Amino acid sequence: MKELLELYLEFMKIGAVNFGGGYAMLPLLERELVTEKKWVTTEDLLDYFAIGQCTPGVIALNVSTFIGNKRKGTLGGVVASLGFLSIPILIILVIAMFLTNFADLPVVKNAFAGIRVCVCVLIFQAVLRLWSKSIVDKVTLALYLVIFFLAAFGSLLPVKVPAAVLVICAGVFGVFFGKGGEKK
Repeated sequence: MKELLELYLEFMKIGAVNFGGGYAMLPLLERELVTEKKWVTTEDLLDYFAIGQCTPGVIALNVSTFIGNKRKGTLGGVVASLGFLSIPILIILVIAMFLTNFADLPVVKNAFAGIRVCVCVLIFQAVLRLWSKSIVDKVTLALYLVIFFLAAFGSLLPVKVPAAVLVICAGVFGVFFGKGGEKK
């Protein structure tokens, strides 16, 4: 029971500052869950992010479910997910009650503009961390360039390739041609 409470409280704390979505949360999740708690390795966390990207829902919520499940089975997954959702649900309820009255105030618009800048920095930081752990040789660099081209310039192609298809194809490619994420 103590471990379930610890799971709930840890993910409640993480969920309380979940601004900007999953990739913006990567540095925080890495610090809290890999460095501090030592519940998962960095490689596990990146794998959970990859799976979380392919599954429905919020990436960081999916990651909390995976980690909770790894720690304490199905109940742990549910408890970690509920912990992650507790504070955001309360915040959304409060914002929904009051935002329409204040959304047009310059101070609120400026606050959101500042938050967007911060989120961009956090996402960029996450990209740099992902890059250093993922692009480990010429094969993974080539895969990155192909996926980047298809994602960035897909609108110019006659057929748009959905992101889920790119992720699945990259996974299949990794199975047949990858090095298991081992750094040279």
